[in-house]
Amino acid sequence: MRFAPTYALTLAAAGGLGACAPSGGQGVDDAPFAPAYQGIETRLLDGDLVSFQVKMTGARDNNDVAAYGECAAAQYALIRGYGFARHVRTNVDKNGSVWGGDAVYTISASLPRGLKTIDAEVTVENCKENGIPTV
Repeated sequence: MRFAPTYALTLAAAGGLGACAPSGGQGVDDAPFAPAYQGIETRLLDGDLVSFQVKMTGARDNNDVAAYGECAAAQYALIRGYGFARHVRTNVDKNGSVWGGDAVYTISASLPRGLKTIDAEVTVENCKENGIPTV
């Protein structure tokens, strides 16, 4: 497989993106859910196959990191003029308090085959409502 050049889009702004945290929800130790989203790096792997590298702190578990990757994929699909994405895989790791995710999606104009498909417009709206930043 031939890899295309890396295209990096970073969302880390002065002061961080912690202000985008959704309200409510409790963490493992009954602390309020207060994620700090630390950026998204987008890599075009091959044609419609895209990797989204995300970093955050304050995640409750792997699902919070996966949701961040899904939000990135949905917005990226819209930016490219597509309406759908299909989840291929998400790898999550934790290093100290920093959670990292490597989410891979295919993007397409029509609803792709598979069980893990997302409607990009609907997903981006849900991300906004939940305070999760997108690309």
